[in-house]
Order: sequence, then C-alpha cells, then structure tokens
Amino acid sequence: MRKESLKFLEKLLDAPSPSGYEQPAQRLFREYVAPFCDEVNSDVMGNVFARIAGKGKELPRVMIVGHTDEIGLQVKYIDDRGFLYFAAVGGVDAHLTPGKRVNIHTSGGALTGVIGKKPIHLMDAKDRETVVKLESQYIDIGAKDKKEAQKLVTVGDAVTFGSEFIRLQGDRVASRGFDDKAGCFVVAEVLRLVAASGKKLGIDLFGVSSVQEEIGLRGGTTSSYTVNPDVGICVEVDFATDQPDVEKKHNGEVGLGKGPILTRGANVNPRLFELLSSTAEKEKIAIQHTANPRATGTDANVMQISRNGVATALVKVPLRYMHTPVETVSLGDLENAAKLIVATLGNIRSKDEFVPR
Repeated sequence: MRKESLKFLEKLLDAPSPSGYEQPAQRLFREYVAPFCDEVNSDVMGNVFARIAGKGKELPRVMIVGHTDEIGLQVKYIDDRGFLYFAAVGGVDAHLTPGKRVNIHTSGGALTGVIGKKPIHLMDAKDRETVVKLESQYIDIGAKDKKEAQKLVTVGDAVTFGSEFIRLQGDRVASRGFDDKAGCFVVAEVLRLVAASGKKLGIDLFGVSSVQEEIGLRGGTTSSYTVNPDVGICVEVDFATDQPDVEKKHNGEVGLGKGPILTRGANVNPRLFELLSSTAEKEKIAIQHTANPRATGTDANVMQISRNGVATALVKVPLRYMHTPVETVSLGDLENAAKLIVATLGNIRSKDEFVPR
C-alpha cells in the first residue's frame, strides 16, 4: 500500500468516532480528500460530501459511501465513589468489555480508564457461567470520589476502546473501527485514484463519509436524500468465514486476502452487480460473493429506497472479529476494492442502463 495512504488509514482508525461523535475522524477525511476534489462540504448531521465533476451534460450522479462511525460507549452516571457507569453506542459485546482499557473523550482531552467487574474469585459458580451485563460494569479512572471524577468527566462523554493499529503477518492488520473506516478509507482512495488518473469521467462523482450508521443508518438516509444519486455503491465490511468458529452456512465462503466481496440480493441492482462482476473479470481483480435475500443492514438499504429509488450495489471488505477492538483485514483487499470501484465508474454510461428489463 502507498505510504501516504497507509498513514491516513492509521490516523483515521486512531481518531475517536462513536456514533454521534464522529467529527475527529471526519476532519481527517475532509483534509485528506480536499486536494483531489472539486468541492468538499458537510451537513448538519456531520456527513462529509466530496465531489469530482464529470465531463458532459446531464451526467449520471454516482454516490459511493462508507460510514465513519464506530461502536463505543457513553458515560451515563458517576457514582459516589467516582466510578463511571456507561451504555453502549451501537452493538457492543458485553463478553468483551471487562478488563479493557478505554479512552474517555472529555472537553479537556482523552482520559484513560479501565473497565472493571467483580473478580472471578468472588463470584458464585453460577455467575461465572453468565455474561456480566453492561449495566453492571463500570469504568475506573482512579478518582477518589464523585467530586474528583466530575472535575474530569461529564455525563454524555464518549468512550472508545484503547486499541492501537497493529501489523500481523503478511498484509494483515488489526485495529478497532475497521467497521466501517475500511469503507470510509476505500471511498477516499477512490477519489484519489480518479483524480490521479487525470481523466474526466462521464459521471458526477460524490464520495460520502456518512455518520450514525451503527445506530440506524441515519447519515446514509440523509446523505442519499441530499446527493439524490442515480447510482450508489456502498462500501462496507462483511464477516470473514476463514476463522475456526464461524459457520460458512451463515455467510458463505469468505476469506481475507481473496478480494473484495460482491453481494447479491434484493438490495442490489442486478445490472450494477453484473457491471461490477464483468469489470472485475476484465481487470483481473479477484472477487468473492455473498448472498442476502433481504434488505441489508448497511447504508445501501436506505440509499436504494431514497426518493424514487437508486441503482445500488454493495462492495464489501472481508473482516474478522467484527465489533471487537481487534477487527482484522487484509490491506490488499482494501486496495482492490478501491481499484474495482474506480474501474467500474469508468464503465458507467447512463442512468438508464440500470433499469431492469
């Protein structure tokens, strides 16, 4: 991967962005894509819109979107002893939280804490076999009492897991937040590659970094309405099934390093799917396939039914350990997802070609 792109990816992953608190990451996205685009704007929700104008008149409007928000926690209550009780932002797994280091993002900056629970030695045998509910866990910042804690932390402060970007073997990397900063990164790289080609496409291209996907596809809904695209490609992550404990019957045969995933189903326009597939074959980009017979839990869902309908597709990046602080991907899959989308954009001729016949 290009050195500058990898540096951007690391900074994007490190930036805190729980749903509703995305702006540290969005500022990085805006700064990175601004040199490649004709205009970059934000809306009241916090979505970022980057546009590269095409050549011609009445061009198809094409939107590619990845969401920048991540799962996290939010401070709900500070008890008399200075412990912080919290709620989940998005789908947080209560199995994983005890014993984790966290960062509380306060008005004075990031504050380190740890999530505690009763030691196993003091638990009844039956309690050892059950998951400690999130409401029974708490964050310890080392404060001596509520008064001291309140000088540092405010109810409503966002919390992220203390997890740094790490290199594994080969091109495998791990971090919190790849769901879906992987998609956000691919959107940024598509914009960079289109600009670097020096060629004007026959489309108006909008690259969107959306917000609040993890709590109901909210930014995807409003940004789709704003852009009003004819064609939309959502870049997301998907469950890899090449780890020991994941059933392939659930999500098919999906592995890291084997290329981006194309999804088929009701949420995907069949002609746009075929265009992505044929482009991958022509460009010799390896792809994988998954099936989803219903609406997907992604921004593609709301994009497809925005206004009078959008020809929508999903390009996904294989991911291990979703919604944990050690989400793992292949850098090659990220690069190939961007290359596939760029090549496909060059093959779009008109919005009418995606009307099913």
